[in-house]
Order: sequence, then C-alpha cells, then structure tokens
Amino acid sequence: MADEIDKAQAADLAHTEAAIKRHAANRSHRESRKHCFTCGERIDEARRLAVSGCQRCVECQGQFERGLQ
Repeated sequence: MADEIDKAQAADLAHTEAAIKRHAANRSHRESRKHCFTCGERIDEARRLAVSGCQRCVECQGQFERGLQ
C-alpha cells in the first residue's frame, strides 16, 4: 500500500512542478506594467523588478488573489 501512495505522491509532485514551470514561463514573457491594471496607480520600480510581468500594484494584487476584484 505504501508503494502505491509513494507513486501517487511522486506523480502529483511532478505534475505540480510542471505546472509551476509553465506558469513561470508564461509570466516571464510579459513585461511588467508601469501603472496598475486595476487602479491605474504607478507600480513601484522595486516591485516591477522583483515580480517579472506584474500587472497590478501590491494592494490590488492582494485583493485580486483574495477574490475581491
């Protein structure tokens, strides 16, 4: 039984890692916006450099991830 569970966990981990790599590859092709997609405020240079392809300011991104936007 343990072998089956180990195999399932390994397959799940491989699937998750592949999804993360695809997501990262898609984000890196996008240029970071200078102004937030949602509120239009200027996005700090530090955020633009730290988060490749960012589209929202920190506040709006937080609201977006919580499903508030």
